[in-house]
Amino acid sequence: MKTVSIIGLGALGILFGHHLSKRMPKADLRIIADQNRIQKYQREKIFCNGEECSFQYVTPEDQCEPADLLIFTVKFNGLEEAIQSAKHHVGENTIILSALNGITSEAIIGEAYGMDKILYCVAQGMDAVKERNQLIYHHMGMLCFGDQQPGEISQKAKEVADFFARMEVPYELDKNMNTRQWGKFMLNVGVNQTVAVYQSNYGIVQRDGEARTAMISAMKEVILLSEKEGIHLSERDLQYWLKVLSTLSADGKPSMAQDIEAKRFSEVELFSGAVLELGRKHGIPTPTNQMLYERIKEIESHF
Repeated sequence: MKTVSIIGLGALGILFGHHLSKRMPKADLRIIADQNRIQKYQREKIFCNGEECSFQYVTPEDQCEPADLLIFTVKFNGLEEAIQSAKHHVGENTIILSALNGITSEAIIGEAYGMDKILYCVAQGMDAVKERNQLIYHHMGMLCFGDQQPGEISQKAKEVADFFARMEVPYELDKNMNTRQWGKFMLNVGVNQTVAVYQSNYGIVQRDGEARTAMISAMKEVILLSEKEGIHLSERDLQYWLKVLSTLSADGKPSMAQDIEAKRFSEVELFSGAVLELGRKHGIPTPTNQMLYERIKEIESHF
């Protein structure tokens, strides 16, 4: 594995892009962006923990050799455009990782490029905060990835693991990515939405109180739904993700809270929107997620 293409310079794109840029030849790492974005990046520069990022930018129209590894780090509402923008970077042997929130992006990308190219992925444990062209983080977190089928470790997964080991990218190979993805979904449903509604930071849900109670209630609604979907999350999974939460900087903020603060429309449909839909599907009440959904929609109505 030699060449990497990344599409999406939000928090994760900058974090992992900057890390890789210091460990591999500049020509082998490509950041895909349209011409307007590239001009903005070059004019304003991008900084990661105070260091200026040195990226090679390519437009969607630029002809190039397919990437060995293509990483999607866009917001969900930009996924369809990103899939089209990355087409020159996908070849017969390209491996694709999606670090998007939610539980649906792999299927959407796989429909365009083939599920045989997809490894399921979850980004967890980072506390990055992005303001304008500055990204600050204390904990880099890690990329957890693996195959769609439980119990397998494919050659593709081994190749990515070997590459990440050489590039010193924190990672974990998981033999049950369905449970991992649903667990991260459960965490996002709780943490992202609660911190956004209370317009605070991780600290408010790391300590006992009204916000933490609401967060855990929202997460438990996901556990009930997971049973109906054949995933079977449990109290043990809840405690695992609460432990992950406890490691994050109290001053950090999840992406939804950062969106609300910046008056950007959030990914609420990926979280409580999806929970409410599953609740209707299975006839299970989801009152906490209903409350969080309505509160976030109310805040966004004033943008």
